[in-house]
Amino acid sequence: MPRAHAPSRPPAPAGPVRPLVVTADERLLDDLLRLAAAAGVDVDVADDAGSALACWAAAPLVLVGTDLVGPLCGAAPPRRRAVALVGADLDDASVWQRAVELGAEHVLFLPDAEPWLVERLADAAEGPEGESVVVGVVGGRGGAGASVLATALALTSGRRGSPTTLVDADPLGGGLDLVLGAEDCHGLRWQDLAHTRGRVAGTALREALPHVSGLTLLAWDRGEGLTLPAEAARTVLEAVRRTSELVVVDLPRRLDPAVEELLSLCTTTLLVVPAEIRAVAAAGRVAAGLGLMTSDLRLVVRGPSPGGLGPDEVARVLGVPLAAHLRPEPGLTEALEQGRPPGGSGRGPLAGVCGDLLDQLVTARGAA
Repeated sequence: MPRAHAPSRPPAPAGPVRPLVVTADERLLDDLLRLAAAAGVDVDVADDAGSALACWAAAPLVLVGTDLVGPLCGAAPPRRRAVALVGADLDDASVWQRAVELGAEHVLFLPDAEPWLVERLADAAEGPEGESVVVGVVGGRGGAGASVLATALALTSGRRGSPTTLVDADPLGGGLDLVLGAEDCHGLRWQDLAHTRGRVAGTALREALPHVSGLTLLAWDRGEGLTLPAEAARTVLEAVRRTSELVVVDLPRRLDPAVEELLSLCTTTLLVVPAEIRAVAAAGRVAAGLGLMTSDLRLVVRGPSPGGLGPDEVARVLGVPLAAHLRPEPGLTEALEQGRPPGGSGRGPLAGVCGDLLDQLVTARGAA
């Protein structure tokens, strides 16, 4: 008897596209359904070659049991990528010949291949890692305005309709939930995720995080936990970026193992530096450390300098390419005190700079 989700005809175009499991072996099917559950993924199941053909082309991943590979080869399905032949008999030498005949990219044996299969099933449902843009924002000195820029950048992206996540990675920064005026929003915080290991389903995590002003937020609570294991930092950010077009990470200036992991995942890092001599001097050390950790470091110079220090000169002194010059934002201090998010109106110098940065970092990357 066919299992739940067993396709008897091509799925409707508006329906979800799921990985396809092709087997009539009850034991193998139970194993594969268990692995799919571990990955947080629903699958379609076909227990004969004809049913498999109905979903063959659309499925993001096809897992074929060795019991049905013969009939399936006889049905001559079109060649495609992301097909794996799955069995349990390591001594079955014919499996390799049948894999070639089917055009399978992988031959897997359970239980040894279970961790790999969980990863691939999750990838098939959520899309592969590395497709999103991850922008780190760091202040060249305390009070440089990195948190304000990070928040405004995420808000601008969300206003454009892009799935966006704002990550507060600075436990001593005061909290981006306060910058957004969203300290009462419910959802998971960093302290809830400090012991996270292995693979995390990005969709489930996104649903569990607070949602405010058109974006997803990962912030700290007001508890005592101020450290984050490096493995948890990487695991969580990898999950977040699988379900976001843009991830903005507000980073501290200190480089601990967790921050180094986050920096390694950033596609671009923005260093925010006020146009002041002492700020530039302080930012020199920060830039030197960041240059060892991130592949694309760019500069955002904030405000005019009473001494006439211009943005191009700041960039020259620091040896970092200039991405933007951020002029003073009228009423910004008052807006933050009143819980109104920076750049939330979509008007003013801050919103304009954020739009330009998104064009540089997201639109241009997508076009490439």
